Amino acid sequence: MSLEATGERVLTARQAQLLDQLEELFLAEGFAGFTLDELADRLHCSKSTLYALAGSKEQLAARVVRHFFRRAAAAVEASAVDEDDPALRVTAYLAAVARELAPAGPAFHRDLDRFEPARAVYERHTALAAERVRELVDEGVAAGRFRRAHPALVADTVTTLMFRIGRGETGRATGLSDAAAYRELAALLLHGISR
Repeated sequence: MSLEATGERVLTARQAQLLDQLEELFLAEGFAGFTLDELADRLHCSKSTLYALAGSKEQLAARVVRHFFRRAAAAVEASAVDEDDPALRVTAYLAAVARELAPAGPAFHRDLDRFEPARAVYERHTALAAERVRELVDEGVAAGRFRRAHPALVADTVTTLMFRIGRGETGRATGLSDAAAYRELAALLLHGISR
C-alpha cells in the first residue's frame, strides 16, 4: 500500500494499480473524451471501483494528473542526485524531464490545457522544476563551474520554455520533439552560463 503525498487515504494495491493504468491510458489518449463507463470497461473494473478513487470523472482526471506529475517529479529529482558535476546535474535533470514527459501525447496535452484543475497541477510542477533548475545553476555558480547569471532571468527563461514545450508550442514552431527540445534547452543553458 502507498500513502498519497497530499494526505489522501491509503490506497490498496488494486487502487494503486488502477491509478497507474489510468495514467498510462490518459497519457496516450487524453482524458476528456472518456466516460466512467468506458474507463471501467477499458480497465476491467466496476464504476464503483473508480468511484473509490474519486467522486466524479473530473475528480478522477485531476487525481490521475496529480499522480503522474508527483511520480514524474520524484523520478526527475532522483536522476540528478548522483551527479557531482553541476553541468551534468543540470543536463541529467532536464533529460529526465524530457524522458518523463515523453509518454504524454498530444491528446493529453490538449486535455490538460483545457481542464483548469489539471492545468494548475501541470503549471505548479513546471514552476517547481524551473525553480529546481535555478537552484542547480546557483550551485554551479557557487562551485565556480558556471559564470554568474541573473537567477531570476534564468528561472524565467527556463519556465517559459518548459511551458511552451509542454503545450506543444515549441514542437509546432521548431519541429523538435519534447525530448529534443529539452536536450536543446540543456545545451543552450549550459553554453550560456559555462565558464
